[in-house]
Amino acid sequence: MAEPIVIKVLGSGTSTGVPTIGCPCEVCTSSDPRDNRLRPSVHVRFGGRGFLIDTTPDFRTQALRAPIDRIDAILYTHAHADHILGLDDVRPFNYRQRGEIPIYARQNTLDTIRRVFAYAFEENTAGTSIPRLSMHALNGKPFDLFGLTVTPLPVMHGRAEILGFRFGSAAYLTDQSDIPESTKQSMQGLDVLFLDALRHKPHPTHSTVAQALQWVEELKPKRAYFTHICHDLPHARTQASLPEGVFMAYDGLEIAVEPEA
Repeated sequence: MAEPIVIKVLGSGTSTGVPTIGCPCEVCTSSDPRDNRLRPSVHVRFGGRGFLIDTTPDFRTQALRAPIDRIDAILYTHAHADHILGLDDVRPFNYRQRGEIPIYARQNTLDTIRRVFAYAFEENTAGTSIPRLSMHALNGKPFDLFGLTVTPLPVMHGRAEILGFRFGSAAYLTDQSDIPESTKQSMQGLDVLFLDALRHKPHPTHSTVAQALQWVEELKPKRAYFTHICHDLPHARTQASLPEGVFMAYDGLEIAVEPEA
């Protein structure tokens, strides 16, 4: 696909966000705006369309400050609270676009969304303002999204298998603690790669900076961006320690992706 793809980082923080409530550490009290991190999500634009990856609890704030003027689809990595709880705030897009918004995820993620937002899927809701959604279960195969091929990328989040996504020459992973070999084969020739890099200290369900750097070395994208960052990593000091071509993502960052050859 020759259409340009633009990725906007809506949030680059971990599940609690940064600042973390009640924390007096140097990052949580930093004056550097790049140290203020909402929960992790991106908005992707191409060919007059736009889709989200995840709807965080901060989605309303993210949509207003981006700003986002349309949502044609939502892709979900998994059903943890920091990735789904902003779904109700898509209602203004339903009003303006006069239709349902398709959401794409594994069946277990769709089942959780249906349970958490049960009111959005119940019958006899006339007169009630609810998100208007159509569910599409992913079976692991690439799928077409308005002319753009999207490939689900299974990764491990601790013991749970979740999804990242490749679209064009970009791939977005978050919350991964391991990447299967079969997924790595689908991530060759990337211009842009997003990876979870929570902190330096090991974590049972997230990648460290060192592990993320190992994957960058192995997969060799032209550019790599670290996301889902906690308050252990000050932006400026951490960025200064990273090799060429590797960057700390930050809220509001916008990236143009090279078209695939």
